[in-house]
Amino acid sequence: MEQTKILITGASGFIGSFLCEEALRRRMSTWAGMRYGSSRRWLQSEWLKFATLDMGKPDILEQQLKSFKDKYGKWDIIIHAAGATKCLHKEEFDHTNYGCTRNLVEALIKLDMVPEQFIYISSLSVMGPIREKKVHPHTVQLPLDAEPECDFIKNYTVRNSVYEAINEQDVPQPNTAYGESKIKSEEYLKSLGNDFPVVIFRPTGVYGPRERDYFLMAKSIASHIDFSVGYKPQEITFVYVRDLVGAVFAAIDRRIKHRTYFVSDGYVYTSRAFSKLVQRELKIGFLLHIKAPFCILRAVSAIAEMYSRLTGKASTLNNDKYKIMKQRNWNCEISPMIHELGYIPQWNLERGVEETINWYKKEKWI
Repeated sequence: MEQTKILITGASGFIGSFLCEEALRRRMSTWAGMRYGSSRRWLQSEWLKFATLDMGKPDILEQQLKSFKDKYGKWDIIIHAAGATKCLHKEEFDHTNYGCTRNLVEALIKLDMVPEQFIYISSLSVMGPIREKKVHPHTVQLPLDAEPECDFIKNYTVRNSVYEAINEQDVPQPNTAYGESKIKSEEYLKSLGNDFPVVIFRPTGVYGPRERDYFLMAKSIASHIDFSVGYKPQEITFVYVRDLVGAVFAAIDRRIKHRTYFVSDGYVYTSRAFSKLVQRELKIGFLLHIKAPFCILRAVSAIAEMYSRLTGKASTLNNDKYKIMKQRNWNCEISPMIHELGYIPQWNLERGVEETINWYKKEKWI
């Protein structure tokens, strides 16, 4: 039986590298799509094959894809995980997240290389700050009606939410350059109609080994400082990287097409949940909690962004990050994915943070 051929773009990145590992575990003929010179640090398997793709240059990309097709045929499945989360200029988000996506898809169509499934990794950020008006406190629906057993989940999950969950009927209202570029890509992919077999995933905050943004928070806590902003209640969600990967491959197993899914671990957490767990795993006693008003965060973000432009290096803290940290409601409805994909999250925040911090320690990041 011929192996399924799968291309994973953005393979050198955090999510992409885990997608490659799962594809190899399933004995797929796995191609890591990446730019020339990208790091192969997390891509060391002898069974992994590489495809250099210059998605920013349509003519070169078309030649690269044609060469692949002439030698191997076309891919059965493509997971498009490539993209930018930090850029110096707004136009770079549009070019990387939308322009490169369009270049790839147009080349695939032109060369008759449209796969059986094209899976696009988008983001919950496409929705923007919606459903942030407080409503009468109501019980949060837990995944599969499960009652949390561990004390941490009981103490640091939101049991009576003041916000309604974002759902698939809501109209996206992105307020960041990143979110705008992602929704633009989504709309383009959907505009292709039934002839293009797209599946879109909108994960909330993805964390786990190899990830660097949440690592900065862990590093701050290791220095005995926990920084947060805003005084209005914030309800946040997370998904461990392996759960996101599991959701993607569940869609592949079921040959899903023309669907969009939100992804989280099914719980809604208080704003202190992540830092509290990191503090516990690092065995930190004293922790200085600093809660700043939005005006201070906005000023610091503006200064950091100006400094980034002077140095030519994108900063983790910028105007987009300010808007993301300001957003109060990150609760999203995942029941469609549970019912249609059989998705059952395996890592709640407690288990996921434990594994992540252990990895940081092992790799001497902390």
